[in-house]
Amino acid sequence: MKTRVTEILGIDVPIIQGGMAWVATAPLVAAVSEAGGLGVIGTGNMTGEELRSEIRRTRSLTSKPFGVNLMLLSPQIQEQIKVVKEERVPVVTTGAGNPGHLIEDFAKLGIITIPVVASVSLAKRLQKNGARMVIAEGMESGGHVGEITTLCLIPQVVDALDVPVIAAGGIADGRGMAACFALGAEGVQIGTRFICSEECEVHPAYKEAIVKASDRSTVVTGTSTGHPVRCLRNKLARKFELLEKQGACREEIEALGAGKLKEATCGNVQDGSVMMGQIAGLINDIKPVKAIIAELLEECKQTISRLYAEVVEQ
Repeated sequence: MKTRVTEILGIDVPIIQGGMAWVATAPLVAAVSEAGGLGVIGTGNMTGEELRSEIRRTRSLTSKPFGVNLMLLSPQIQEQIKVVKEERVPVVTTGAGNPGHLIEDFAKLGIITIPVVASVSLAKRLQKNGARMVIAEGMESGGHVGEITTLCLIPQVVDALDVPVIAAGGIADGRGMAACFALGAEGVQIGTRFICSEECEVHPAYKEAIVKASDRSTVVTGTSTGHPVRCLRNKLARKFELLEKQGACREEIEALGAGKLKEATCGNVQDGSVMMGQIAGLINDIKPVKAIIAELLEECKQTISRLYAEVVEQ
């Protein structure tokens, strides 16, 4: 399945793995890249040297292209940027901010920057800044979310840009992939489905929480802080809801969430922030990355073929 996304990135299939902090570590990243997609290291608040170690661990497991996700609000961001440059990482995805000032800087070193956007206006601005593609992410995704759904966001961003658009948010099977291609996307970014892979290093309890999830198992917390997060509705989420109803200040709400994602990845799925997308209810098993990608591609092709046949018959 070739698109402008696969051509630019030098990968075989237009599937990018979400750069999930504390979740997307070397074994998962390398497995996705080995299966033909683009694995992405999730940096979160890693120090520069922690990131360097993870980059080198990934390179020990694969010779194929991979990326690093930079959360621009991280207190470690300048260290992380320095390491990405020194290690000549092929691809950088960005979130939690505007990477316009970095795009040209990275390009001089041959590093492709793919910003994650949640609005048409930001997507257009970043295209002007030189972005060769963008990831348009709907609010169905896990972790930090915007306000527009994938179904509405993707076609509007596609129509506004000349560069390829990668769709993200609420995609866990081939039907979702096909739907995004129908909306004009040339690739997909997938997160939650890859957490439930054998190669993902998070605690089994985190994976089991996703497998057990239903369509109404997630909730958006921290809305009043300006940085809302979608996660499992658990004990921690109920504490967030109570604080916000009580009108707690931003600092108190943010303090409650500090370190809670890492806690969840270590197995505390009640007091930790178990970030997952709304599509979690569709995920029922844990299997190797290679099998996940093969199923995604096969179901996508079958869906497109079925729809084409139905249109032709009419």
